[in-house]
Amino acid sequence: MSLSGKITNGGFEQIILPSCGYPRNEILAGPAFGVDVSLISLPGGLGLAMTSDPLSLIPSLGLQESAWLSVHLMANDMATTGFAPMYAQMVLNLPPTLTEQDFTTYWNYIHQYCNAIGVAITGGHTGSIEGQNSTIAGGGTMVLTAPVNEILLSKKAEAGNVIIVTKDCALSSAAILTMSFPETVKNKLGKEVYEQGCELFYQTSSLPEALIAAATNHSQEITAMHDVTEGGVLGAIYEMAVASGNGVLVDNELLPMNNTQQSICKIFNIDPRFCIGAGSMIIAAKKEHGLHVVQRLHQNGIKATIVGEFTEKSHGYKLIENSTETDMPYYNKDPYWAAFFTAYKNEWR
Repeated sequence: MSLSGKITNGGFEQIILPSCGYPRNEILAGPAFGVDVSLISLPGGLGLAMTSDPLSLIPSLGLQESAWLSVHLMANDMATTGFAPMYAQMVLNLPPTLTEQDFTTYWNYIHQYCNAIGVAITGGHTGSIEGQNSTIAGGGTMVLTAPVNEILLSKKAEAGNVIIVTKDCALSSAAILTMSFPETVKNKLGKEVYEQGCELFYQTSSLPEALIAAATNHSQEITAMHDVTEGGVLGAIYEMAVASGNGVLVDNELLPMNNTQQSICKIFNIDPRFCIGAGSMIIAAKKEHGLHVVQRLHQNGIKATIVGEFTEKSHGYKLIENSTETDMPYYNKDPYWAAFFTAYKNEWR
């Protein structure tokens, strides 16, 4: 177990996987490293896909922004199926210092953002907990049903598929750090970069590009998708390779790096390739269709870049840097967390 962030892969395999309750035959995809959703076979050829995530309540961001993250970080996971989420359950363990007015504001934004993407809130739990002062205010689960054979999973990527990255590295890390420590970013990088960093925040939904990439009449072009969260773009690609039983080859020079994110990450001493990047999606596409998928995304105003390909597992996990092929690093702990809490403890504003 790490002190912050998600459980390590080793801890996951040693603690979680051996103890997952009753083994039901209808479970097609259960808990797994690098897999965003669970999948259950239902009668009539349908599949039930589910995902769960923490709910955010971050005072330095604001109530509206926290609600956006609460809804869209779950929706991003659901988007990897190629379908939009339909239902949500919300469990709220709120700090007792949160006023009724602020809770009403927060919940109204949760409602608005769910309504906008077609998600019905079907239940959950709401309460206050003494001593609760975390930026995590509980957890949520989103659910959808779709034809089971059309639901994508990150473990379905195939050797020879090209790897497409949407948008840029470090979208959410740069946005949240900027909005949490505005004076620091303004003083070190200027008002223009600060404003650009704030504008990144509402790019942290990857649902639109996932639905465009997996549109019904093009669904045979792509085999899998994976949401970029902790570990960043390179971490997500590595996880997808492990989940699908493949190797991977990525060209570092092709990774989409925006000057704004690079500048913000630099002052917090983190590598944008390896830090939380919600808003980007990793798409595995058949090689002959890769450029078609990229063009379709571009036509809808979404940046997309082919950065490498999945290979046979025997090739390993490789990154090309300075024309040299090396082992791709993978970090169990995302550097964002240390950067955020170091800045907080140092009283950066």
